[in-house]
Amino acid sequence: MSETFPESEPLRGFASDNNASVHPEIMAALAAANEGHQPAYGADVHTVRLRELVEDHFGERADVYPVFNGSGANVVGLQAMCDRWSAVICPESAHINLDECGAPEKVAGLKLIPVSTPDGKLTPGLLDRYAWGFGEEHHAQPKVVSITQSTELGTLYTPGEIAAISALARERDMLVHVDGARLANAAAALDLPLRAFTTDAGVDVLSFGGTKNGLMLGEAIVVLNPDAVRGMTYLRKASMQLASKMRYVSAQLVALLEGDLWLRNAQHANAMAARLATAVAEVPGVEIVRPVQTNAVFAILPPEVTERLQKRFRFHTWDDRTGEVRWMCSFDTTEPDVDAFASAIAQEAAA
Repeated sequence: MSETFPESEPLRGFASDNNASVHPEIMAALAAANEGHQPAYGADVHTVRLRELVEDHFGERADVYPVFNGSGANVVGLQAMCDRWSAVICPESAHINLDECGAPEKVAGLKLIPVSTPDGKLTPGLLDRYAWGFGEEHHAQPKVVSITQSTELGTLYTPGEIAAISALARERDMLVHVDGARLANAAAALDLPLRAFTTDAGVDVLSFGGTKNGLMLGEAIVVLNPDAVRGMTYLRKASMQLASKMRYVSAQLVALLEGDLWLRNAQHANAMAARLATAVAEVPGVEIVRPVQTNAVFAILPPEVTERLQKRFRFHTWDDRTGEVRWMCSFDTTEPDVDAFASAIAQEAAA
């Protein structure tokens, strides 16, 4: 994924939902958490409340471990699910495979088995082809299947699709991990509660995203099946993901989950992506190449159009070979933002 951005960055763009501001309700929660002293390392009232909310959303067996970032959540969660000789099967496009600088292998010591998928989604059939070699000492032992919801290509797994993967994993004595950096966007698109396509679908551990949905920083490892992990508290510390002033991470997640902020933010981001896709669908020379199911739009433009647009708006070129670009919408993307960008796309395509 390459990038070319204007020297003077506009207030808003479509490069990443990480570029968005912090939601005002999150800022207010941080200010409220900043009163007085609280015990460190997770003994504070905010982290206690977060545990209650995670049980409400994911089930009474669920537990939560706040961390600094998504890569940390993935690496610590997967490491707690695996032995040193374990392998993790994941889509080739997975963040753990392409965008974490080898951290699952370098930090956790895991073997990743990437699987080519046309839409970023694993299937039981694909899993069946790669989950083999059990008991063979020369072969890294498949232990975890890791999927992303929503995927890096903006696509969605249905609860049934996840349940089918979980069922096959159980047959092979494997566990299921979900990278949920955009889990809220998936729930908004599916119009389902969070547990419907996680806990109830047989998922064991997930990374719950906050930064892409209005937080300043912080994600969480959510353990849905306590029997699936070992040494989580020690691994979080050993992996440098234990926050001493944890209340500032937890308070943000509490503000996100206590009401419907997590859902409102995700619904809005998804709606802005749908608005953008609709606005440019008939523009000559613009081809939307993937289903627009969450807050991402993938399109192919003539290279010269992309080059001119990137002088005016910030967005990523996803694949230099094909000319595919990615436009991301956020909780703070506005209708005027979308309309101005769509208008510029039409202008540059016509030029």
